[in-house]
Amino acid sequence: MNNVSMVRSELILGGQRSGKSRRAERLAQGWLAQSPAHCAVLIATGQPWDEEMRERIARHQQDRAERVPGMSTVEEPLQLAQAITTHSNPQTLLVVDCLTLWLTNWLMPADISKENMVAAQYPQAQTAMLLEAIESCPGPLVLVGNEIGLGVIPLGREVRAFVDALGRLNQEMAQACERVTLMAAGLPLTLKGSP
Repeated sequence: MNNVSMVRSELILGGQRSGKSRRAERLAQGWLAQSPAHCAVLIATGQPWDEEMRERIARHQQDRAERVPGMSTVEEPLQLAQAITTHSNPQTLLVVDCLTLWLTNWLMPADISKENMVAAQYPQAQTAMLLEAIESCPGPLVLVGNEIGLGVIPLGREVRAFVDALGRLNQEMAQACERVTLMAAGLPLTLKGSP
């Protein structure tokens, strides 16, 4: 995976602990090694909802700082299109980690009641802005997201609605990106584009 060619945009999908973020980090390492003028920025979408999530975020930050010390981090849980537009330039690789948490932040915000959560709609306007930001992004862009539709049909209307919404989001992002990679057990499978 160390000799992966850089493309303008890549979507990396996979299950939990499949190697998605590690692949994105390796792409950032390769980009930074190409030129001293290159920069890498991680746009983090996770929010510390509880103690376990706070610990998880801290662990990811520490691991990432050790593996890719030249990559800076911007936290943006909701306005992803704006963050891409703001931080992108031809010398900067952007890594968005992850689309799944971004969608969760829109569909199941931690600060609203369950009644409002059920009424939440798939953020089509936000997705349209995200697609536009991907298209106009002047530098390379790596999007990381979960593929959760490979298991059994989940119980519960809200969970099924989320799985459906994430599936639609992944399909739209796959259409917009030059390369799509599926990760399993740390190994990449190229679904679209050249490896």
